[in-house]
Amino acid sequence: MKIFNRRRFLKTSSLAFSALGLNMVAPTMFQKRMEAAAMANNKKLIFIFLQGGNDGINTILPRGDAMYNTTTRPTLFIPEGEALDSGNGFAQLHPALSPIGEVYNHSSINGLNGAGNMALLHRIGYDGQSRSHFDSQHFWQNGIPGDADTEEGFMYRRINAAYDLNHPDNAFVAAGLSSNQLVALKGKNMIPNFSRTADFTFPAGKRFLGEAPTALDVDGRALMGLYGGAPDDPTKPYRQLVHGAGQGVGRTMDVIQDALDQGAYTPSNDAEYPDSSLGRKLTEAAMLMKRTPVRVIGLRKGGFDTHQRQGQIAGSHANLLGDVAQGIQALYRDLQDQWDDLLVVTLTEFGRTSKENGSNGTDHAESSVMFVAGGGVKGGVYNCDDRTWEDNAMFSARDRYLARKTDFRGVFGEIFQRHFGDSREQLDQWMPGYSIAEMDNPKDFVPLGFL
Repeated sequence: MKIFNRRRFLKTSSLAFSALGLNMVAPTMFQKRMEAAAMANNKKLIFIFLQGGNDGINTILPRGDAMYNTTTRPTLFIPEGEALDSGNGFAQLHPALSPIGEVYNHSSINGLNGAGNMALLHRIGYDGQSRSHFDSQHFWQNGIPGDADTEEGFMYRRINAAYDLNHPDNAFVAAGLSSNQLVALKGKNMIPNFSRTADFTFPAGKRFLGEAPTALDVDGRALMGLYGGAPDDPTKPYRQLVHGAGQGVGRTMDVIQDALDQGAYTPSNDAEYPDSSLGRKLTEAAMLMKRTPVRVIGLRKGGFDTHQRQGQIAGSHANLLGDVAQGIQALYRDLQDQWDDLLVVTLTEFGRTSKENGSNGTDHAESSVMFVAGGGVKGGVYNCDDRTWEDNAMFSARDRYLARKTDFRGVFGEIFQRHFGDSREQLDQWMPGYSIAEMDNPKDFVPLGFL
């Protein structure tokens, strides 16, 4: 069998290295790090970034607010009889969210049958809200509002501390399903990123991967033969520089190839993913959750920048919400055997103006909505009831926007502590400045108790 040489490997594998987000000439990428204690449980997370700024007021309708009316939202206002009942006597849900009913509904929430495993969190944002897409998306993902320079992601910090990402056995504990690397998963050590699972392979398959050597490269073959041996072999040029990357790519490809080799994926329990880009990515996420050791998967869905013709019961925003709702419903059905250990979380950079604009849409604003679903979730609507929603709340920020009630870092503080079992002290490591922000705005960090 023909053995791959380094020149051919580097040429052929450029796609894989690009997907991993690797800088091939950055020595810091391969520096030895102290191995942190791995996660002591099987908890998993899928996060979906809704890019463009989701209109939270059109997602969870504040029916009890007198300012939610046809004057402020002439073409967007949804009549009470057309919306979905949240069960709290104040909020309603956009009718396009009906697929999440079996996850959200419960006799203790709205008197309906369902799992009661979905929390709808309203008025989530951060102090000093930016209305720039680029900046705010960056802040939500690096976990440091106001810092547009730090490229390292808050989810990456948590994963990197729990696992030695340079160790081949940890090559696929997290992944981004995206055409561009997600900042939330970005850091100096590699986390795989690819748009389609099938793209993260090579025509030669197992022949390209080869076998690791049993002793100092004397009998290794192909990729693992080149990079599966000792990192300090003096006979191999640039060995220390590329050794870690070669092992990581090889192990990642091996895991993914094994998953694909199991054949076409069929969702369980009559789960039907939407016929969309999001649906395809969620299908692949579910497949990877079942067939690989991955613990965290991130992806994105665009289109939420609804400045024009946003639509009412039907239209562009309704289609977006329906896509997300059907996707979460499908994950709930498909991943029932993992549901108690899984969280599905949505993020978005900001909400939309409370008053409809002249183009039948909405503009950039402040707080918005997060969805959190999973077996350990206490379902219901949070921050949108007659106890937490003050008079004129829709115009509580600059007389134009819905002000935040809860900092998004506080939401993830609950997720890290109650889902993953992290300590309170570690939150400043995952999200630098957490304690200072909490001292500055303590009400923003009062736990919502959704887990």
